[in-house]
Amino acid sequence: MKVLSVNVGRPRPNPWKGLGATGIDKRPVDGPVAVSAPGPKGAGEVGLAGDRVYDVAHHGGTDQAVYAYAREDLDRWQAELGRPLGNGSFGENLTTTGVDVNGALVGERWRVGAELVLEVTCARIPCGTFQGWLGEQGWIRRFTRAAVPGAYLRVVEPGAVRADDPVEVVHRPDHEVTVAFLFRAVTTEPDLLPRVLVADALPADDAERIRRRLGG
Repeated sequence: MKVLSVNVGRPRPNPWKGLGATGIDKRPVDGPVAVSAPGPKGAGEVGLAGDRVYDVAHHGGTDQAVYAYAREDLDRWQAELGRPLGNGSFGENLTTTGVDVNGALVGERWRVGAELVLEVTCARIPCGTFQGWLGEQGWIRRFTRAAVPGAYLRVVEPGAVRADDPVEVVHRPDHEVTVAFLFRAVTTEPDLLPRVLVADALPADDAERIRRRLGG
């Protein structure tokens, strides 16, 4: 299990969401990149130095400090779409290999390289920017049906990350709520929602939205 590439965004216009810019255009970078907790959502900060988000209401902040997507899932999409998808194509900061990103439990912790420790928090929810960036008609629905969303992570211990850094799972909580399970619960299978709140590493805002949906 390792990091295949570390990807940092280049700001580009965002005609798909009525915003001035988007940071979804992530490209692999050389050398170590410092990763630290960015603080609350709202300022556009993320965990990786040199990166940021522009839709500050929905992205960035402590609970979405780092986004990881598996190269294996990119390869499947690449074959299905019939087009090349380079590392970073889905806007991920870390393209991994050998890591079961969607099977990771909410609250699972990864040691990446020598110092960095990340904690899985939630699943990526597709948006209009993602669909516009890929240029695939009906992409939001298609991505949602596949239920391989990739994982957001918070920074537990800061450190540097670089390509080829090993990924080690150092903690797995005792519940069933994987990234894929959570994604299905909040999108296509709401009957699963009552089983989600046992994952106490969920972002507080997400947990509160789930409680409201459940009428609690």
